[in-house]
Amino acid sequence: MATKHEQILQFIYSLDVGQRISVRGIAKAMNVSDGTAYRAIKEAENKGFVSTIERVGTIRIEKKDRNNFQELTYAEVVNVIDGQVLGGKEGLHKTLNKFVIGAMKLDAMMTYTEAGNLLIVGNRIEAHKLALEAGAAVLITGGFNTDDDVKALADEHKLPIISSKHDTFTVADMINRAIYDQMIKKEIVFVEDIQTSFEHTHYLYTTDPVQRWLDKNEETNHSRYPVVDEHRKVVGMVTSRDILHHEAGELIEKVMSKQLFTITKKTTVASAAQMMIWNGIEMVPVVDEMQRLVGIISRQDVLKALQRHPQSSGETLDNAILASLKTVHNQRNERTYTCELTPQMTNALGTMSYGVFTTLLVEAATRLLNIHRKSELVVENMNVLFIHLVQLGATLQFTPRILEIGRRTAKIEVEVTAEGKLVSKVLLVVQLLQHTP
Repeated sequence: MATKHEQILQFIYSLDVGQRISVRGIAKAMNVSDGTAYRAIKEAENKGFVSTIERVGTIRIEKKDRNNFQELTYAEVVNVIDGQVLGGKEGLHKTLNKFVIGAMKLDAMMTYTEAGNLLIVGNRIEAHKLALEAGAAVLITGGFNTDDDVKALADEHKLPIISSKHDTFTVADMINRAIYDQMIKKEIVFVEDIQTSFEHTHYLYTTDPVQRWLDKNEETNHSRYPVVDEHRKVVGMVTSRDILHHEAGELIEKVMSKQLFTITKKTTVASAAQMMIWNGIEMVPVVDEMQRLVGIISRQDVLKALQRHPQSSGETLDNAILASLKTVHNQRNERTYTCELTPQMTNALGTMSYGVFTTLLVEAATRLLNIHRKSELVVENMNVLFIHLVQLGATLQFTPRILEIGRRTAKIEVEVTAEGKLVSKVLLVVQLLQHTP
């Protein structure tokens, strides 16, 4: 049976898109306390089903799928530009497909303005009216207001008319930045994308006997299971080692391990991989904010996800930096990685950024390591023996050498030269996560 919290979430999801939501309203409808209602609304907001806007309140919105992340709802636009909604609040849940900058004559402006657009314009009242009549929302820049009849028209057409204190260039840049950031986020793999769902997760209760583990093991051939209490809260793990030398009638609660690692659905797979590597974990329970079991991820799930390399629609700074790293061979026929120090790689003084330096360093080590052994690595320790300033325009050479390599760890020395002079030497100790066939 669903918990009260889950029942409230289902009630919120059943509301019509665009409907206003309040803590008091949910509490009254579901006969719960304000605190319980508030927690459910915040979870729904985190999951993308509702949006809270200053001076407007909380509204039910349509959750976007991962393939549609480059589009923004008007509610998201309001938050991005720190705007004020002047009218048409019932249309905040709608999605804009394009924005148009109204820096032209009125008739030319209207030829570019269509239904589903957002017209960005100053205090041009006639343009506000014509855009709304064409089915487009309006964003007024410069902190200007509009006429009451325009606000009434926005309410009638259920299209937002928004005011922002910023100028036209700034708001356009802010919206573009938000779209760009979401395009990058679309490509990031989260635990929720790869986890085994709760319906297909095998687990045990604290009150189960060891015999139940034996039955599960025979049924699934798995050797480890999360242990939950009567509220489905994860309280331990039980493995084949834990039940060894214990009678079949003993309770799981008595033999399970209480040293527990859990993870949430919104954790990135890269973070999950790091935790599993450092702690030598084969499987991690996925929990909600109440620590209730909602699924599991295994090391194999993580490996498969890390082996996928989607082509990102939005390029991150790391992508741009690493793309500049070219493979060559030095005079000793060692594999060396070179790049030119560009302005985006420098700090305010025009010298190489330390963050860029470490990014290039780890990439060079990773590329060399993958020639010898296909594996993902996590840096455990970085010992910079020395480092000199490198000026803008210099050509950097990273020469990694493997000093030791084992099944789970490796030591790599990296020499960095610029224009033929040694500028840094670094020792890396890394943990390895093996790829499997």
